[in-house]
Amino acid sequence: MTNDKKQNEELALKSFIVLSRAHRAVSDRVEEDIRRYGLNPTEFAVLELLFHKGDQAIQQIGKKVLLASGSITYVVDKLEKKNLIIRRACPKDRRVTYAAITEEGNELMRKIFPSHQEAIEKIFSSLDQGERETLIELLKKLGINA
Repeated sequence: MTNDKKQNEELALKSFIVLSRAHRAVSDRVEEDIRRYGLNPTEFAVLELLFHKGDQAIQQIGKKVLLASGSITYVVDKLEKKNLIIRRACPKDRRVTYAAITEEGNELMRKIFPSHQEAIEKIFSSLDQGERETLIELLKKLGINA
């Protein structure tokens, strides 16, 4: 094995470890912020999707918030019990059910989303605008290659 190949392998491994640790640290901080509102990260992700994008077919929510379809039903049930969302039948296709945010859910998100956004800004405050843009580009490139 050439010295360059060995260095590249070591750098790839180190990159993976640094990325994994950074992801864990950021995720922990974001989760900590979300839990202050009495929600878990999955519940928050579903609420945030409905708040910003409107009614969604329950079958499609999992793809948009990266959840297994069985887990979505459980999360929708929990949010429904909290009166934050409701289920609506699709008038054109009885096989499709939509999740819709309630007024109570909208009120909660209007109240908590700005401070959640501030918490995320604080997490990324060590990076300037150019560094954030570079980070986004590099992570996209990495994700596409993976």
